Amino acid sequence: MIYHYQVYIRLWHLLNALFFLVLILTGLSMQYSDPDAPLIPFAASVKLHNICGIGLTANYLIFFIGNILTGNRKHYRFQWEGLRKKIVRQLRYYFWGYLNKEKSPHPVTEENKFNPLQAFTYAATMYIGVPILIVTGWGLLFPEAVLDRIFGVNGLLATDLVHVITGFLLSCFMFIHIYTCSIGQKPIENYRAILTGWAEVEKIK
Repeated sequence: MIYHYQVYIRLWHLLNALFFLVLILTGLSMQYSDPDAPLIPFAASVKLHNICGIGLTANYLIFFIGNILTGNRKHYRFQWEGLRKKIVRQLRYYFWGYLNKEKSPHPVTEENKFNPLQAFTYAATMYIGVPILIVTGWGLLFPEAVLDRIFGVNGLLATDLVHVITGFLLSCFMFIHIYTCSIGQKPIENYRAILTGWAEVEKIK
């Protein structure tokens, strides 16, 4: 057992999950709810969405600055060489190997918190997806700051489309993330680790 998740990482992770879940619910409510029977009243959805968007922005700055100042940034690094084969091997484990009780091809160690697939997707999510979501969100909050035309398209419409598409992709990532976290020696192992900070890892001989 090693102390894998420091207190600040666990608190950041909890806040990130809460902000994102509320953003998903309020975003869906604003986009698809029946005005006569909304999931959440429209005015309340807008207010909650804006508040959680601001919270997500602050939380992301903590993540970004924290990764610069601490050693946690090493877990988001990956090598392009051989990455495709490693990702295919990990996907095979998720869809086949785990169900057949095979050992993970990339077990968690003290030096490697994430397998190659996780390192790649987490880095893409946190350094590309979330910044796009935040920037477009602020653009919708302050539409006067958005360019009138972007590549010949109405700037506000383009910003809205990018925001919605990015939000959808990140929502998919979140639910896949919840599922893959249940894959381990025990279904609750990863969830317990993020709550307590302690993770069980395999020794590398």
